[in-house]
Amino acid sequence: MTRHIVPATADRVPRQTSDEVNRRIHEATEASVLQAAGSGRIDARLRELEHEWDIERTLEANASVVSLIGLALGALVHRRFYVLSGVALGFLLQHATQGWCPPLPVFRRLGVRTAREIDEERYALKAIRGDFQGLPTASDQITPEQAARVLDAAAR
Repeated sequence: MTRHIVPATADRVPRQTSDEVNRRIHEATEASVLQAAGSGRIDARLRELEHEWDIERTLEANASVVSLIGLALGALVHRRFYVLSGVALGFLLQHATQGWCPPLPVFRRLGVRTAREIDEERYALKAIRGDFQGLPTASDQITPEQAARVLDAAAR
């Protein structure tokens, strides 16, 4: 068995998040699927999901804002504020390699999901809507046209 120093991209944030927070995010996702399916708002919810920021985008934006503030304060107030930019970028590097950085628990407690968690809701809604009915399975001989249909169903 190969052990990797850097965790897999899809697993690293949930592994660094408490079980309680992961459970709350999962339950909120289930409730969202039930609400959208029960109210006939699947299409509207899928459009909303296209605009939801995942944890990666949130952390990148956070680090960028903090870095820019550090640069501005360093240039305008005192050069010691340049440290703020270095710390933010260090946290971003730490997150990229380990899947954890100090802001992560805060954003996760606020319900910010990973791209995979958002996709789980998306594909659950698409399955309920029937997007995957009539598509070929792994036991079928797949033609290029069928492969295109499968990709189209996933992309809708």
